[in-house]
Amino acid sequence: MNGIILINKEKGMSSHDVVARLRKILKTKKIGHCGTLDPMATGVLVCLIGTATKLSNYLVLDSKEYQATFQLGIATTTQDLEGEVVVEKPYNHEYVKEDILRVLEDFKGKQVQVPSIYSAIKVNGKKLYEYARNNEEVEIPEREIDIMKLALISLEDSYISIDVACSSGTYIRTLCFDIAKKLGYPGVLTSLNRTKSGFFELKDSQTLADIEAGKYQLISIKDALKNYQQININEEMYNDVRNGKPLQLDCDEQFIVLYDDEVQAIYDKSDNGIAKMLRGLW
Repeated sequence: MNGIILINKEKGMSSHDVVARLRKILKTKKIGHCGTLDPMATGVLVCLIGTATKLSNYLVLDSKEYQATFQLGIATTTQDLEGEVVVEKPYNHEYVKEDILRVLEDFKGKQVQVPSIYSAIKVNGKKLYEYARNNEEVEIPEREIDIMKLALISLEDSYISIDVACSSGTYIRTLCFDIAKKLGYPGVLTSLNRTKSGFFELKDSQTLADIEAGKYQLISIKDALKNYQQININEEMYNDVRNGKPLQLDCDEQFIVLYDDEVQAIYDKSDNGIAKMLRGLW
């Protein structure tokens, strides 16, 4: 079995837990995933099966979409409900919809974000949350992010729900914390649902119960790489590809080569009419 399965991850499971369950259900060890979701989060998790595990660095997943809810008046060590409460400030119902919309507008576009120390970002080969657990000091690196869409879904008491489209690597819990801070309150993420990862959407995802019942769609490697230029090759070129050889082809972007309608490899853009293989897919 080779391809991609989109999982609608349930709350309470880590991405690693999902992969472990899939390995048992599908009876194969060769399974991975792209775009980790925290245990408290739900939504689309892109899982790679068989040969598709070689695609993790090549899938176009540079944008994500989420629906998130955060609460004004409380902050935790982790910026979500998994952490310990460190600040509380009673919310006094001072904001109306127009106030929230004005603040959200300030967070649209390219910007720098400083994530929580309770994150998996690596510094000097060690994850930030490991520094936090060991009470070690560490400088948290800034990240450049892009918020393409930031819309208000609802404002109910101290809870604000938003719809976000952002660049990969954006921490939504930190975004919510920063929005709350701009409003003059501590803030904490209370729920998070990923609705889109690249062009993979939640509406096309299945639950683990669906997979166990055999109700799922396996996305082909060809369809998963549909954003790449596709070049069909003949038998002679196929033999060169299987031997990892460069191809005499002109292409100004990375592309995939197909033989008998099956993706064989991913190639880099041409240099003086020669394209070198980036990844064989067999």
